[in-house]
Amino acid sequence: MTREYIEFLRRFFFDREFRSKHLEYRRLGNLPRYHKTTTNLLGKPIDIVDNYSFLGLYEEIFEDEIYRFETETAEPYIIDGGSNIGLSVIYFKKIFPKAKVVAFEPDKNLFSVLTQNMRSLGLNDVVAHECALWSEDTRLDFMAEGSDSGRIDESNSSNDVIKVKALRLKSFLDRKVDFLKLDIEGAEFRVLEDCRDVLKNVEKLFVEYHSFENQPQTIDKLLEILLSAGFRLSGSPIGDGKSPFYRRESFRGMDFQMNICAYR
Repeated sequence: MTREYIEFLRRFFFDREFRSKHLEYRRLGNLPRYHKTTTNLLGKPIDIVDNYSFLGLYEEIFEDEIYRFETETAEPYIIDGGSNIGLSVIYFKKIFPKAKVVAFEPDKNLFSVLTQNMRSLGLNDVVAHECALWSEDTRLDFMAEGSDSGRIDESNSSNDVIKVKALRLKSFLDRKVDFLKLDIEGAEFRVLEDCRDVLKNVEKLFVEYHSFENQPQTIDKLLEILLSAGFRLSGSPIGDGKSPFYRRESFRGMDFQMNICAYR
């Protein structure tokens, strides 16, 4: 047996929390996709809608801590664009219990689970909007994927769309924002371009960039917006990175995704 396996056995038999987490991982992994269930992986029961997307988000948010940041205030103002079922909101309230969070989620079913999880965990100072973020207040066509890949559809490429409310992000950036998170599946360039002159009010910004097959890539323009707003940048592509010239794979029509962290 390898050292790693011996260590796994030791923890599995003598560490109750580790064993419980491992068994819950295995249970979730054995479920069919898009099967609504409840999990206690966060210590308290929350509802989830899809095991695959939940486990991916859980690892990113709670294990890799991609949204972790420092601030001098105990009550940071956080805007969470693309809140899904609320894991990011739960994380923000975990590291900053007094944070004031404004959450946006346009998918009706995900929004219902988001608000239920907020109630179940008794999270205060969270304002949730059932809407998308955009460059104006309007209504838009939205493709609901059922887990974490729903997006605005400007191309009329699918008949499987619903109309959703959209709010202008710029209206929420008229004060200091300690952390702005945007995971809005391709709308990020349009939204940030509209907010160019008020990004000075944002201290730290996380944005997930997406590009779509057969459409112009706008990452150069997005980076220019952030740099001209005075941010320094770091980031990493999303994907396994194996043989990128040979295997140009796409995910739900997206041929490139990248996490970008902007800070001052």
